[in-house]
Amino acid sequence: MQTSPTPAFAILAGADTLPAGLARPVLAIGNFDGVHRGHQAVIAAARRMAEEAGVATLAMTFEPHPRTFFNPANAPFRLTPEPEKLRWLATTGIQGAIVLTFDAALAGMEAEAFVRDILVGRYNISGATVGFDFHFGRARAGSPAFLKHAGARYGFKVEIVEATLDEGDPISSTAVRDALANGQVGHAAHMLGRPFSIRAEVIHGDARGRTLGFPTANLALASGVHIQHGIYAVRAATRAGVFGGVANYGRRPTFDNGPPLLEVHLFDFSGDLYGEVIEVEFLAYLRPEMKFPHVDALITQMNEDARRAREALSRP
Repeated sequence: MQTSPTPAFAILAGADTLPAGLARPVLAIGNFDGVHRGHQAVIAAARRMAEEAGVATLAMTFEPHPRTFFNPANAPFRLTPEPEKLRWLATTGIQGAIVLTFDAALAGMEAEAFVRDILVGRYNISGATVGFDFHFGRARAGSPAFLKHAGARYGFKVEIVEATLDEGDPISSTAVRDALANGQVGHAAHMLGRPFSIRAEVIHGDARGRTLGFPTANLALASGVHIQHGIYAVRAATRAGVFGGVANYGRRPTFDNGPPLLEVHLFDFSGDLYGEVIEVEFLAYLRPEMKFPHVDALITQMNEDARRAREALSRP
């Protein structure tokens, strides 16, 4: 389950000046959506470089996601919206994150100006690490090789981190999104280094689950979420503790075929979760969403889903 940033973790807007304790930092630079194992390798390299130099390690990231800025109608499914991304970055052992606003001015900045004016002029960095496929500056002209040569000219070290592989394929945010879109939550978890999770507020529903013997916590997810519709074994963190459960994400074709909704039935839980923000981890995909001929058939299947979810949760 996700942890909150420690008090020592500094979140800095792009225009902020660095406090004395963070002077001359090493930056791990990237979008870091998902903070997956590939991102973690970039951050680990930055930490090693910073420890050798005796300085702080910071992540530099961008909001909104550049693809959202350039093509908002086809924005990527965010594995970690900004608050979640910062929480996960805080668990990596770095001292903080600089969040640069990705706007027209930053998008149009030449790669040389980004290095000269931001990395050197604003933050006076002592080093930087980037992934092998990271690009920056107008028209993505700033390649990792460009950054390395610029570092030599301006006096800071640069390490280019090669791809982290999963069964021979590079781990990327796109690969994680593709796995989730196909219900492959185990594969996604392996690339992330943890189960995929979503945090959302519990809202009032139509109480249909209670009448069927399966009361649910209902969560309306962001419109851009693209995970496979179907039934999942889950684990949820609430104020009352962590509970296993079974969840349906989909449109309830047996009843209304409405907008997608995440409905979570928690095992061995009783209480009121309305208005509470809970975190749901997706641990196993059990089956696709289906339309049933009558309610009795649905209840029979729900009992089987609950049994299979408990079985999945009992496995290491």
